Amino acid sequence: MAQEETTFGSAIADARKKKGWSLKDLCANVLREDGDAISPQYLNDIEHDRRSPSSDRMVTQFAEALGLDPDWLYYLAGRFPADLRDKGLSQSEVTTLMVAFRGGPPRKSGR
Repeated sequence: MAQEETTFGSAIADARKKKGWSLKDLCANVLREDGDAISPQYLNDIEHDRRSPSSDRMVTQFAEALGLDPDWLYYLAGRFPADLRDKGLSQSEVTTLMVAFRGGPPRKSGR
């Protein structure tokens, strides 16, 4: 049987359950931009991969609340953390980093 792929939602759900928290418990620790807690329905949608976290701040709050590595959550969310985006890297620098990450030669254009 193939191992199920870890997604942002499954990582959040697994960590929440390991802590013995309900949806409401985690919601109280993750705030929207307006300062209100996210709703249990929104969290349920995230955990079932129907929605993605709406901001970097939210990814960081999930990591802090659940004791998860924020870089891992950014990766699962398909995002680059702000500290990397804010470096002002050139196209060549980004290409070099992605090649190093992949551990192989650069991909050809048009893929």
